[in-house]
Amino acid sequence: MARPTSVPEIVAEEKLILERRVRAPTTSQHDGMQARIVLLRAEGRTLQDVAQRLQVSVPSVCDWSPRLEREGRVGLRDRPRPQATPAAAKVQRVIETASQGPPGRARWTTRTLAAHLGLLHGSVARIWRSQKLKPHLKRTCKPASDPQFEGKFWGVIGLYLDPPEKSLVLCCNEKTQCQALERTQTSLPLGNGQIRTDTHEYIRHGTITLFAALNYLGGKLIYRIERKHTHVEWLCFVKQLERETPKDLEVQLIADNYATHKQAKVEAWQARHRRSHMHFTPTSSSWMNPVERFFAEITEECARAGGFRSVPELARAITAYMAARNEEPKPYCCKADGAKILGKIHRAREALSGAAQKQEYVRHRTPVRPMPPRCNPDQDATLGTD
Repeated sequence: MARPTSVPEIVAEEKLILERRVRAPTTSQHDGMQARIVLLRAEGRTLQDVAQRLQVSVPSVCDWSPRLEREGRVGLRDRPRPQATPAAAKVQRVIETASQGPPGRARWTTRTLAAHLGLLHGSVARIWRSQKLKPHLKRTCKPASDPQFEGKFWGVIGLYLDPPEKSLVLCCNEKTQCQALERTQTSLPLGNGQIRTDTHEYIRHGTITLFAALNYLGGKLIYRIERKHTHVEWLCFVKQLERETPKDLEVQLIADNYATHKQAKVEAWQARHRRSHMHFTPTSSSWMNPVERFFAEITEECARAGGFRSVPELARAITAYMAARNEEPKPYCCKADGAKILGKIHRAREALSGAAQKQEYVRHRTPVRPMPPRCNPDQDATLGTD
């Protein structure tokens, strides 16, 4: 004799919720099937009858009725399935292989690494996520090798955090090679569901150089557009700063180590005009100059985004952008702690030193395949002849 099956009892509130779930057009097939099974079982129908009416298996019907009796509506939710934890040896093997890089390729993908190690690419992807490995990303990094780095660093940071009295701090630099590019095809504008497009083909009409000095505290810019970027144009720009800044203020100019900034004629002029003082950022440390952040903005929002039929048209666009920018100036404030920045740089130097030693060790241990002998055209011409 078969064992009798119990009939689940549901209250009116639960029945109403289940009926709404069945009728709702947004209910998933999985949730709708659960609700139909429970409602039919609550009517007193047998397991076989419910399974036949809904065209599901009897074990599926048996699964949901007891859970509703024991746990109520909470029992109708899917329980999270346990995921297999990868073995430590497998995780270590994936990390070591991913950090070494594939032979003959720039980087691994989950599928190429899985094929190399004989694993599933889903397992490799889970290990990468858990270990925060991102081989597809790359950042530029070059810690300064200037032997006087810390002295120059604190000198520039000190001007930002505590400028001298009656002084104007100007962050100066030039943006070279601003190209006037004309697209060979009309661009499609941005629209509803339509991404703005640009053709990959263009015509070069020439380049210009943008000289800019950013007032660190106020955010306004003094600028100059030139065809070249030699010491002659830089000296003209420095003279312009002398004319357009208040005469009762000392001018602290922050610039990088570009050769035109240290040219003999430029230094001679500054020696005669003692109101202007130059401060150079450490070598390979242009990131300390906030005007570089402005150059990134004008590149993305003006120079690279538009199409220009001539160099004067590009110059007019830059002039209009600078005028609008000066109407609503936006200063770039230095909020990072100097000691923390130095700590990061020291750690980066140590990491790079270790990586360089490791690469040198691998380079010496890797056998070098000899180059094939060069072909002799006269000898090759005689091959195959009697």
